[in-house]
Amino acid sequence: METNAEEGDSNTAAFFYRPLMLFLVLIITTKTAREGNFKFHKNNVPNDPPEGTVRASPPKKKKKKIYLTFDDGPNKGTRKVLRIVQQEQVPVTFFIVGEHVFASTSQHATWDSLKMTDSIELCNHSYTHAHNHYARFYQQPDSVVKDFRRCHDSLQLGNDIVRTPGRNIWRVDTLTFTDLKKSAAAADSLQQAGFTIMGWDLEWHYDHKTFTLKNRSEFLLDEIDSMFAHNKTRLPENLVLLAHDQVYDDTDDSCELAELIKRLKSREDYELVVASKYPGVK
Repeated sequence: METNAEEGDSNTAAFFYRPLMLFLVLIITTKTAREGNFKFHKNNVPNDPPEGTVRASPPKKKKKKIYLTFDDGPNKGTRKVLRIVQQEQVPVTFFIVGEHVFASTSQHATWDSLKMTDSIELCNHSYTHAHNHYARFYQQPDSVVKDFRRCHDSLQLGNDIVRTPGRNIWRVDTLTFTDLKKSAAAADSLQQAGFTIMGWDLEWHYDHKTFTLKNRSEFLLDEIDSMFAHNKTRLPENLVLLAHDQVYDDTDDSCELAELIKRLKSREDYELVVASKYPGVK
């Protein structure tokens, strides 16, 4: 009888403990599975690609192009401009007046220095600069073409990019603009003769009596930013800046030019390029 009692007690214990053990096993199994899943996902998040995988570089943002151009050289300020350009190692464009090259020994020497500098581009600003009588000059389209051809041939220029003296005129591919309509016939004749005419979007203004700048580089940079922001250039994302190199014979003004170039170089969204890189220029 005692044996049967012990067996009964054993069966009773088994009845209670067996479900409890199964329940504990289920809890442990579920916890292990969850930890395993967590480790799996943690080791395979998108930020941690498999070893040896090369990450794709994000696309480079397209830079806005600035064409820094100088008119009327060679003259007293040209060498200072050239020195700054060489020091900062930036590409710029000089629009040259033919008569100025042959006006003196020093001006011709400056011309030789310009030709030897690889980072700059030399373009045509006419031979006579209209002798500063612009209205009369543009009344005779044939004479205008001859004047520009004389400059091109006498300087042996390597491109057909020109800028008209005293006028903001554009004839670049299909881009056409004439500030004073009386000059349109002469401009059309230049284009028909094979020349590309580049005007400007923004001018760095100066006092024509003292040949000193009217505004500092920081304010000019604000203007550049504003023109891009409000889409005020002839072509979006491209800005042609006109400067006159005789202005930078003044020490303070040449310092402002150097400062402007440094500021432009520091901007990751801007790129300085020469005139021949302008869209549509052949």
